[in-house]
Amino acid sequence: MSTTDASGAADAAAGASASSGVSAGGASAASAASSAASAGGGAADPAPETAGPPTMFDVARIAGVSHQTVSRVVNGLSGVAPSTRVRVEAAIAELKYTPSPTARAMAMRRSNSVGLIQAGRPDFGPSNAALGFNEAAREAGYIVSQASMRSVDADSIMQAVHRLAAQRVEAIVLIAGEREAVEVLREVDAGVPVVALASEPEPGMHRVSIDQVAGARLAVEHLIGLGHREIRHVTGPADSMDAAERRRGWAEALREHGLAVHEPIAGDWLPASGYAAGRALLADRDATAVFVANDHMTLGVLHACREAGVAVPADLSVVGFDDIPEAVYFAPPLTTVRQDFDALGRDIMATVLDVLRHGADAPDSVARRPSLAVRESTAPPRR
Repeated sequence: MSTTDASGAADAAAGASASSGVSAGGASAASAASSAASAGGGAADPAPETAGPPTMFDVARIAGVSHQTVSRVVNGLSGVAPSTRVRVEAAIAELKYTPSPTARAMAMRRSNSVGLIQAGRPDFGPSNAALGFNEAAREAGYIVSQASMRSVDADSIMQAVHRLAAQRVEAIVLIAGEREAVEVLREVDAGVPVVALASEPEPGMHRVSIDQVAGARLAVEHLIGLGHREIRHVTGPADSMDAAERRRGWAEALREHGLAVHEPIAGDWLPASGYAAGRALLADRDATAVFVANDHMTLGVLHACREAGVAVPADLSVVGFDDIPEAVYFAPPLTTVRQDFDALGRDIMATVLDVLRHGADAPDSVARRPSLAVRESTAPPRR
C-alpha cells in the first residue's frame, strides 16, 4: 500500500476517539478539496449541519478518505500524501472538528499490551488461532487483554473496544468467524490499529487469514483425481466468512472441470446438522462423494451413512475440513483439509507488530495455504 495513496491509505497505527455515529448531510470530497485549494480567499461553503459534535467519520466523509487517514493527520504522522493532507485539514476546519485529547494521548502512548476480542461461536479454528496469538504475544513481551462474547451485535463489540481502549492497548485484534463482527468493528473508531482474522477482504482493515478457497479446491481436486464426477457439498452457516469461501472454492473447482454444481446442503458447523445433511444427501442417488465444510459436521455425515448401511468410502467418499485432533480416529479415519491454527495465531501477532512499527503501510500477511491429509474416507467411485 503506497504511502502517497491519494485516497488516504487506512492507518491503523494511531487514532483519536470519536463517536461511531455519522452525522446527517455532508459535502462531497471534491467540494472539500476545491475549498482547500481556493486561492482567492473567498468564503468556503458552510459546513453541513450535524446532529451533534462533528466526528472523525464526518471529516473522513467530507475529505473522501478513511477515518484512519484522518487519524494520521490529526496525530501528525507520516504516510499521507500532501494533497490528501490538505483535503483532510480543510474538512477539519470546515467542520470545526476537535479530536479528543484523551484518545489522542492514548494513541501515542506505549503500554506493551494488545487487546483481543473473541466474538461469536467458540468454534475449533478461531479458538485455536487465539491460543497461538496469545503465545506469540507473550513471547514478544506483550500482555493480552481479552474480551469474549457469544454475541456479535454492534453494542457488545463497541463496549469491548471501549473497555480495551481504556486499558491503553496499543492495538486490537478481532478473532471471530461471523462476518457481522468484522463489519461492526470496521465502523468503530477504535483509536488504535485493528487487525482481524478474516478470510474475506476487508477494506480499511489489516487482516490475516488461511486461504479457504485454496483448501476447498484441494478437497475437490482430490476427489476429481479419484474419478468422482458427482461431488456434493455440506456448507457452514450463511454468516460465516470461512463457509462462504469454502463453498466458493468447491464451486470453482467443479466448474473448471465442467462438472455440475448442485445446491449445497446447509449446516451450522455442529455434528447434528451434519447428521441431518447426511440423511438428505443419501436421498441423492447420483452423488458419489461429498465435501463437508468442517470435521464436526463430517462426524454427523458418517453417522448417517453407518445408520443407513452406506459404506464409506466404497459407496460414498467423504472429505472434511480443519483436521481436528479426533479426525484420525473417525471411522474410517478422515481425509480432510489441514489448517495450522497455531501458525495463524502467530501470523496475527506478527501483523500487529508490523502495523505498530510501520503504520498503514504495513502489508497484510500472505494468506497461509492449507494442506490435505489423505486418509481412509476417500477412494475411487464404484460406478
